[in-house]
Amino acid sequence: MQNLIELSETRRELARRRADEQRRKNELAKQYDLRGAVFADPIMERVVALACQVARASVPVLITGPNGSGKEKIAEIVQANSTVRDGPFVTLNCGALPSELIEAELFGAEVGAYTGATRARDGKFEAADGGTLFLDEIGNLSQNGQMKLLRVLETGRFERLGSNKERQVSVRVISATNADVATMIRAGAFREDLYYRLNTIEIRLPALAERPLDILPLAQLFLVETGKRLAADAREALRAHAWPGNVRELKNVLSRAALLATGAEITAAELALPAPAPQAPPEDLDRAAVEAALSRAGGVVAQAAAELGLSRQALYRRMEKLGIPRE
Repeated sequence: MQNLIELSETRRELARRRADEQRRKNELAKQYDLRGAVFADPIMERVVALACQVARASVPVLITGPNGSGKEKIAEIVQANSTVRDGPFVTLNCGALPSELIEAELFGAEVGAYTGATRARDGKFEAADGGTLFLDEIGNLSQNGQMKLLRVLETGRFERLGSNKERQVSVRVISATNADVATMIRAGAFREDLYYRLNTIEIRLPALAERPLDILPLAQLFLVETGKRLAADAREALRAHAWPGNVRELKNVLSRAALLATGAEITAAELALPAPAPQAPPEDLDRAAVEAALSRAGGVVAQAAAELGLSRQALYRRMEKLGIPRE
């Protein structure tokens, strides 16, 4: 009887929490342009709320987080709610270019400035004048490029490669990285003064595994145009997977499964995810920790198990040992 009373109280508290979360999410969507962002986890809600809160300030923003976690979407939200939202939104992935070409992409180049430069070209700063420039994987910028970027941030002035003519721009810079910048600074690979100039506001984007309630809403989003839906075992498999490749991995898994699925429903087998390694529950995992995980997961055992680092069967065994009802 006591267990049933406790479970009922947990459900009422969960219902209240969900209602509060939905209310906050509705208020965010009403007040701000969320650029179609899909999220259900309270952790992600706080990230989006912070992005909206700092958007109207003119200061640089640094978005940190692992590869594939959705940093560009957060940059879009900042830009869409900024004072320069009607200006251009220009992006540059510094990790996708050879280091010798990044500066030319950023600042432009005159004829003959480098091998193959047969005509003058505008850089990303000129293209973003009056708007926002999003620099992804900023840790790949060369030392010389870092120095020039710092100067633009401080003065709004720069020179094209191969030119002595100064150009003036007004650009809001949002940067992103998955690197450990503090370690790079200690190693002399990244300028400390540039880091603090970029890092006026830092928005940390958690890995997908840290926001498990986002997994199914994102999966359903990626399937909208395919006409496919997820079978029950597929939903459970998605919740149980660790997602080392984050949102990008989830999207790729769903795209592949939608192509290969033979019916209207995608099964766990068609997801082709690696089976989670079975784990024995740690002995110090007490009742409070298990109940808290179940509460955060909305009672979904597979999701709580993934958070606790257990298989679903191992969590069931632990629940039985602790006297927690399976219902």
